Amino acid sequence: MKRVAALFTIALLFAGLAVFQYKNDDSDSAAIAATSVDFKPKAGFQATTFKLPDLDEKSYEIGGKQDKLTFVNFWASWCGPCELEAPDLQRLHEQYGEKISLVGVNATKFDKERAARDFVKEYEFTFPILMDRVGDVTKQYKVDTFPTTFLIDSEGVIRERINGVIPYAEWERMIEKWM
Repeated sequence: MKRVAALFTIALLFAGLAVFQYKNDDSDSAAIAATSVDFKPKAGFQATTFKLPDLDEKSYEIGGKQDKLTFVNFWASWCGPCELEAPDLQRLHEQYGEKISLVGVNATKFDKERAARDFVKEYEFTFPILMDRVGDVTKQYKVDTFPTTFLIDSEGVIRERINGVIPYAEWERMIEKWM
C-alpha cells in the first residue's frame, strides 16, 4: 500500500511539473507572438531605426526623424530585377538627391560581398550602400523578395513598401505625393 501511495505521489508531482511547463511554454509563445506583430514594416507604421556600415565601413543610422524623405532599397547582386532597377535608382539619386535621401541595403548575408561591390561599380552607384552582413535589418524589415524599397517620411513613418521593380514615373509620383 505504501508503494502505491509513493507511486501516486510521484505521478502527481510529474503531472504538476508538466502543467507548469505547458503554461510557461504558452506564455513564452504568446510573448514571442506579441513582439513579432508589434512591428509591421508597412505603410503607416513607424520605421525601426537601424545602424549599418557602408562599403568603406562608415556607419550610417537610418530611421527616426530625418531631414528628407528617405528611400531604403534592399537588394542583392544575384537578383535579376535588382539589375533592372539599378539605373533608375541612380537616376533618382542624381535627379532628386537634394530633396530625398536614397540608401541601398545589400542583403550581404544572402549575397557575396565581392559580388555586391562589383554590382555597385558596374551600375556606378553614388548613393550610400550599406552592408547587412548579419541579416538582422533584412529580417527586421521582413524583406523576403528583392528588390524591396521602403519610403520613409521625415517623421520616420513608413509611407510606402514597394516589392519588386516599378517604372521611373511611379518613383516620381511617390516623391511628389510625399514631399
